[in-house]
Parts: sequence; C-alpha cells; structure tokens
Amino acid sequence: MNLLAIETATEACSVALVHGENVVARTELAPRRHAERVLPMADELLAEAGISKHALDGIAVGRGPGAFTGVRLAVSLAQGMAMALDVPVVTISSLAALALEAPEDGAAILAVIDARMGEIYAASYRRDDNGGLIALDEERVCTAESLQLPQADAWHVVGTGWATYASALREKLGIDPRSADGARYPQARHVATLAVREFKAGNAHAPELALPVYLRDKVALTLAEQGR
Repeated sequence: MNLLAIETATEACSVALVHGENVVARTELAPRRHAERVLPMADELLAEAGISKHALDGIAVGRGPGAFTGVRLAVSLAQGMAMALDVPVVTISSLAALALEAPEDGAAILAVIDARMGEIYAASYRRDDNGGLIALDEERVCTAESLQLPQADAWHVVGTGWATYASALREKLGIDPRSADGARYPQARHVATLAVREFKAGNAHAPELALPVYLRDKVALTLAEQGR
C-alpha cells in the first residue's frame, strides 16, 4: 500500500508516506506556514521513496479538531489530491493521532489541544492490542474546569492543553498523571498508522465525503467578551 497522510490541525505541519512496510515522515513547527510547506514536504517524501503521486492508493488526513484554518487546509488538500488521482480518503481524528504520542504501557490517555478562547479539545483513549486505540469517551470542546473524564487507574496526558491548563486538568484527573507532555502535537505518521487500519477495514470514502470536524462554530470572541 502507498498512502500519503496530512496533518495540519495544530502548529505542527506534518506529512507522512506509507510505502509498503515503511513509513517516512516530515514534520515542522510552522505556524501560519502550513499552506507554504505541506505540498513541498509531500513531494520530498515521494521523491525519497522513489514513487510518483500516481502510485498512491489513497490519502489520509487529520480531520480535526484543531485550528480552523489548519483543519480546513488539510481536508481541502486531501480532497483535491484524491479527486485528481481518483483515490479514496480516510479521515482520522487529530485527537486520536495525538493520543499515539503517549507512552505504550496500558494507562489511559487524555489527548488535549488548547482550543483558545479559554477552552480545550479533548478525548480519552486506551491502546488496544493491535497498535490502535479504543475511545473511552467522545471528542468535545469545553473548559478544562468542566471536563468530565472516565474512571482510570493511571493516565498519560499529551497535547498543548496540558501546557495551558495543567493545574485544572490535574484536578480533573484526580491523580498525578504517569506522564504529561504539553509540547506534543498530532503527527501525520500516526494519522497514517490509524488510516492503514481503516483502509484495510474498508472504511475509505469518496473524496467529497471527507469532512472536517471543528467541534465548534464560533471562531472569535466578540468585543464585549474580550472586555470581560
């Protein structure tokens, strides 16, 4: 299988290529430069693997949640490439991709992205026995103070939400996390890992059915809200 994966939902601009049994990836922290960098990064990976884009069997994309412009860019690129190449698309939760940044030791994983405006994007997972994830709750956008979590004996926390709201999140966990890293971002290599499973399970879609997930429609505070 040859599969190109794109993830630009956060500050990290990330592209990965599955080529047979190999996975190669590029990632950069490039705020506001995703549109400039993502296609050249994809071309670099294809050249490194020695294949053309016409050899791709599908496109995988991190569908959000995350920054509106980043999510929209990734999904639009995935749709356009897939239509041009006549291949299907698999959409993967950016929170699920982020969760695979956590250590592999059986603890529950809280993936949490700083959503700005005093809120977070969050979801909880546990690894399965085959390198994938089991969702323990639903993706949502909320304040760190209102976050409700499932019961777990141990936790890993990954994502920028921890960097901003560590105190409130620690209180919600009820215990100190086994590990916590606020400098982790969703990565295309994890989008690719999860997408391969979905492709094999027959869960690829026509490009026009690949849709972003924003979790909220409001993108800015009003002047009154800013004043408060």
